[in-house]
Amino acid sequence: MRGGRVAVVGGSIAGCAFASAAARAGAAEVVVLERTGGQLADRGVGLAIHDDRAAELLATGALAPGIAAHRLTRRKWLVQDGDSRTGRVMWDQPFPFHSYHWGLLWRGLRAATPPAVEYRQGAAVEGVRGYADGAEVRLADGSVERFDLVVGADGYRSVVREAVSPGARPSYAGYVCWRGSYPAERLAALGGPAGGGTDWRDTDAITLGIPGGSCVVYHIPGPDGPMVNWVFYGAPPATGPRLDDPTSLPPGGVSGELADRLAELAQRWLPPYWAGVIGLTPPERTSVQPIYDLETELTVGERLLLAGDAASVVRPHNTSGAAKALQDAAAFETAWRQADSWADLLGAYQAARGSTGRELVALARRLGRAQAECTPDWAAMTEPTMTAWWQWQLDGVAGIGGQAMPTVPGAAPNPPR
Repeated sequence: MRGGRVAVVGGSIAGCAFASAAARAGAAEVVVLERTGGQLADRGVGLAIHDDRAAELLATGALAPGIAAHRLTRRKWLVQDGDSRTGRVMWDQPFPFHSYHWGLLWRGLRAATPPAVEYRQGAAVEGVRGYADGAEVRLADGSVERFDLVVGADGYRSVVREAVSPGARPSYAGYVCWRGSYPAERLAALGGPAGGGTDWRDTDAITLGIPGGSCVVYHIPGPDGPMVNWVFYGAPPATGPRLDDPTSLPPGGVSGELADRLAELAQRWLPPYWAGVIGLTPPERTSVQPIYDLETELTVGERLLLAGDAASVVRPHNTSGAAKALQDAAAFETAWRQADSWADLLGAYQAARGSTGRELVALARRLGRAQAECTPDWAAMTEPTMTAWWQWQLDGVAGIGGQAMPTVPGAAPNPPR
């Protein structure tokens, strides 16, 4: 199938990957409609991709080569332990991931987008409609454009999702994550081993258990050198803002009760060194992401298709968000190349990706309940009990990080998710 005019609503990671996939597969024209007028590369949060998933995505072309990544090999689970400055290690777990800086990953995918793709910034989409023979996009300026296919890569507040699954909205899980990052050189202020600090290796991801939550800390590459990235899960203050409707607070927008709550949790429950790690983050680098999830039965409608968080909203605990979005793009390209019609393309994409989001949502809910909603007595946990607790969360899944792509030769028969 060759030709056709494709709109991709949303120009972030999923949007760039789908635009490239459509152009490579044979679309005559690809238009990316990105609401934001500024630089998406300014988003400095970290993310991680399982080594096996990254290798598969590089092989398909969905992940562009040469994007800066930082190798992680172990995940150490720690808990507060008396007067210990760094806490007690409950479990030292293999962690075969590479971490990324969101902005650098986006920049690499954007640079890899074929020149023929038209990337419009400041193009806010207010609604879409699909028909048997095409789709319409209504823009904020009142104009309406016609396309052969519209891809919704517009995130967890997707406009395109409303046309595919009316009324489907992310549900608030009852807790949030605070996020922060800063240059790793600032860690010197906390002192090394000789100064009572820690010999934390930059290949270790650290997870700290607290009552009713957990905190994950790891290194990521940055535009100007290595950075520290952290994610702190916990319950927000009862007097804070309402979070039932999908929302987030960007860097620099966290103040009042939410800022005080983070400081309270860190000082009360984190070992002193790790409280210091969190405390090095300037306010303008701190954000809040309420935790939501959503599973949809359909990822396609009449000439409409959902990608990434528009198709399913997965809690961050299973470290699969970026990989899933890029896999969606790879599956889309494969389906296009094998299709004889738009109906074939949409049917093949639904068959390939329809169940993936639901399975990831289910796993992430189990992980979230265990690591944020109903946490164990961390102080009583040992390596054997941690191992059993982890396997209980996985419930037969091999591990976290996303599913192997079935179209990739040699994919593991029992893949991580």
